Amino acid sequence: MATQVTATANAQRVSSFLQIAITLQTLTIFLQAVSAGLLMTSSYGEVLHSVGARVMYGASMLYVLAAVLAWKPGGGSLRPVRHASGFLVLASVQVVLGIAHVPSVHLPLGVLMFGLSVLALARR
Repeated sequence: MATQVTATANAQRVSSFLQIAITLQTLTIFLQAVSAGLLMTSSYGEVLHSVGARVMYGASMLYVLAAVLAWKPGGGSLRPVRHASGFLVLASVQVVLGIAHVPSVHLPLGVLMFGLSVLALARR
């Protein structure tokens, strides 16, 4: 009985960690949109957008870690791991496109990433 209660508590903790990771990712992508606007209108926007890109990439890696932890110990679905990994690939492409200054693809991909992140957040 105690083992079952402990397993349930661990599953809830891992699930909440996954929820926090998705929320953090969604928030960082939203802040990237804000800093992109500042990039066009102020002198410090480039620094904010550059720092935000690193934070967003870290949040994407945290999402992968949380998805793996939710899947492996609890025996949950592999779907969140695939979603998180795909999102990390999109984030990598986004960083490369930003460094290469290709706004014609960088901006729509950012909008897509935000939409997908909100969708993942709504599904949890």
